[in-house]
Amino acid sequence: MVSFRFPFSFSQPPNPTPATPSSATSRPFTAAVTLAAGAAAFAGVAAVTHTNPTNPFLQNALNFFLADRSLPLWGSLSLNDTPASVVDSKTGVSFPSVLDGTRRLLGIGLRRKRVLGLKNIDVYAYGIYADDIDVKKLLSKKYGKLSLSELKQNKEYNDVLLETDIGVTVRLQIVYGKLSIGSVRSAFEESVGTRLQKFGGSDNQELLQRFTSQFKDEIKIPRGSIIDLSREPGYVLRTTIDGNDVGSIQSKLLCKSILDLYIGEEPFDKQAKEDVKLNLASVLQE
Repeated sequence: MVSFRFPFSFSQPPNPTPATPSSATSRPFTAAVTLAAGAAAFAGVAAVTHTNPTNPFLQNALNFFLADRSLPLWGSLSLNDTPASVVDSKTGVSFPSVLDGTRRLLGIGLRRKRVLGLKNIDVYAYGIYADDIDVKKLLSKKYGKLSLSELKQNKEYNDVLLETDIGVTVRLQIVYGKLSIGSVRSAFEESVGTRLQKFGGSDNQELLQRFTSQFKDEIKIPRGSIIDLSREPGYVLRTTIDGNDVGSIQSKLLCKSILDLYIGEEPFDKQAKEDVKLNLASVLQE
């Protein structure tokens, strides 16, 4: 499986510096959203292409900017153009660019946990996917003609993936080798329980218990294990561990509470949420 970075996603440091071959594989999905940021992105691609002129993926990115300056300065990839996988630079974890044929990777984040107030440990990396067909069917009419600046100012757009019945998968890949299923269950009891109370009040203990009871003691989750939390049509939350179904629960409240951990007001990784918003906009503009 070949692994690439998306070519049209660039970081936006205050003072851009010339790119090198190693910096070309920095954190994916951070898009250029203003004219100045777009110019910096163009310069970054040009510099990398100059240092490695045989890299066709980067050359295609440069050609994109040269070919049509009227296009938005953040780019997009169709499903046919998307590379097979994307590697998270922080953990080395590889995420497929597409799940189930139509769910496109929009952002990658990292869940960290502070231990005894002394240090942070990397618990799992996660990828956030949205169904390409659902996005275009349910969102294009309302948001497809808006510019990126207009989308950024649109409060409804910030929560559109939380509220709309779009197929979404959050894929968790365990990177901490000593994690137990009991720890996962306890962590969800706390984090999801807080969100259930936030969105639905304090009388949702039964719903929380139905969800957390899926993580049974006999399940092993060594480093590299994969947990998929997927919202299916009709607000059904389906949970799989290493490809094995462990349960499905129909509840809009539970789906929203789970997704809020990753793309809500206070997500585990703020940059991942911003990447999702920008790359979702990219899908809408196709």
